Amino acid sequence: MRYRALGNTGMQASVIGLGAEHLDGKSYEIVKETLDTATENGVNIVDIFMPGHDIRQKLGKALRGRRKEMIIQGHLGSSDVNQQYDISRDMPTVKKYFDNLLVDLGTDYIDIGMLFFIDTEDHFDAVFHSEFIRYAQQLKQGGTIRAIGASSHNPVIARKIVETGVVELLMFSINPAFDMVPANTDVLDYLSKDFEKDTMLKIDEKRAELYRLCEQRNIPITVMKTFGGGKLLSPQYTPFASALTPKQCIHYALTRPGVASALVGCQSRVEMLESISYLNSPEEELDFTAAISSMNEDFKGSCVYCNHCLPCPSNIDIAAVNKYLDIALADQTAVVKGIGQHYRELSAHGSDCIECGNCESKCPFSVSIIHNMKKAAEVFSV
Repeated sequence: MRYRALGNTGMQASVIGLGAEHLDGKSYEIVKETLDTATENGVNIVDIFMPGHDIRQKLGKALRGRRKEMIIQGHLGSSDVNQQYDISRDMPTVKKYFDNLLVDLGTDYIDIGMLFFIDTEDHFDAVFHSEFIRYAQQLKQGGTIRAIGASSHNPVIARKIVETGVVELLMFSINPAFDMVPANTDVLDYLSKDFEKDTMLKIDEKRAELYRLCEQRNIPITVMKTFGGGKLLSPQYTPFASALTPKQCIHYALTRPGVASALVGCQSRVEMLESISYLNSPEEELDFTAAISSMNEDFKGSCVYCNHCLPCPSNIDIAAVNKYLDIALADQTAVVKGIGQHYRELSAHGSDCIECGNCESKCPFSVSIIHNMKKAAEVFSV
């Protein structure tokens, strides 16, 4: 397993995590089998937003004796009505469901206390301009949660969340289809109606800005909807030239700036192992570029950090240089806010480019890589 730092929280998360949603309603045997497979292979982060006692208690039982091995994302504001999950900002309700989460899991703390489902201005105001956020801060001060996170599907609202300076982690929906719809699109509604190819464009700049901002401010992203509700894996429902594989979807998520872990929705040992096999897969099995580049010519000239251009004879991590350059060009203050340091810590820099052109001949998006290497050397002065 590989691990990435969760920002400034002091925690390290496995790059593949478990989204437990699809275990809801399953037998304890299936829950335990899936969780066992995850932990045996180094997965150490799980998201539990489901408000029902049954699934929480099954997960708590399966985690017994190894609680400290797992980073739990537990949500504040996730409740249920008639056994269907709902969103609540009513503080007695919020407190009741969070207290029940602790009891059901058999623990006295949650690693990441997630501010649940903030997708609109009203959601934002109801959380950040109310007792809700003060309650979360009190939980952290008392040690009941180790860090404060938030979940969102809207890049504009997610940016506001990050800019509050309160949250230490963002859970956001990332996959190549969502990234190519306009920022004002309700992606959950969009997903339920099936993907509409004629609405898909190049990667939406608001989403790209959000990922760059998170990288710049060291706010880690844990990814939900990695497989687009399974539709990206389906030849019938995918909006692309061909269905993507789980490995390609995971690779796409993990190559976005700011991303720490791709949470995958698994409901069996087989599905968990299939996702974990990503770690030992050859590059050609991870390459998602053929499918997504067939959608729109607007991709041309834009780096999607896929590393299709490698290997570089000068050992430059071209995707990393392009990523840091994009962040710096979007916000010049990033050069002195940490991104410049990240760039300088690379083993090779833009100034090491020998202009051989091998990278440009292999780039599926016709990125002007040589120009970008020169620009990075200029911007970062290395």
